[in-house]
Amino acid sequence: MVSLDDYSSEVRAEVKQVREVVASLHEQLLKWNLVVWTAGNVSQRLRSADLMVIKPSGVRYEYLTPASMVVTDLEGNLVDGAEAPSSDTASHAYIYRHMPEVYGVVHTHSTYATAWAATGKNIPCALTMMGDEFGGPVPVGPFRLIGSEAIGEGVVETLKRYPKSPAVLMQNHGPFTIGKDAESAVKAAAMTEEVAHTVWAAQQLGGVIEIDQKDIDSLNDRYQNVYGQH
Repeated sequence: MVSLDDYSSEVRAEVKQVREVVASLHEQLLKWNLVVWTAGNVSQRLRSADLMVIKPSGVRYEYLTPASMVVTDLEGNLVDGAEAPSSDTASHAYIYRHMPEVYGVVHTHSTYATAWAATGKNIPCALTMMGDEFGGPVPVGPFRLIGSEAIGEGVVETLKRYPKSPAVLMQNHGPFTIGKDAESAVKAAAMTEEVAHTVWAAQQLGGVIEIDQKDIDSLNDRYQNVYGQH
């Protein structure tokens, strides 16, 4: 079995840094009420090697440390770590292999986003912030069983149809989000839950007014290319 000692000092240094980032971002999942108990996970892909850092399986969030983060290759094989990697590791690895622009993946079971996943329905684009962040509806992906790369396949298949969205609601399971790094994917997870809750509330008031696609495209272009610090 390949170990971390087989990699260069540059790679080992990046692993150390990414372990710290990924461990701290799991705290954000708790802060934004996106997970309970041991559910959910954050991973980040390395830039110096085909490796990723991910949460260990079944470990409570308050016990997570940088040292407890697990390193695997992009096939999901263990490279370094005392614990077994997350049960979603194969799916994270599949996403990284098939979406080379992605360097962060997050999975949560946040309440309202997961409720939408249970209905098998997209979250309709009825908010300008959805145009900004998602470029349209938050799409629902197919039902897939946990424990293999099947969920990752479903995420990639769905995002091919919704290339501007950083989020997929896997049917009967919950949201998966992607980003240019793990922090971006965590932000997408928080925004997914926010819009899931707001659009649900709007429906209780009698339905939502969906935004025209041309206006969505304008919102998304401004947000991605003008808004903020560039």
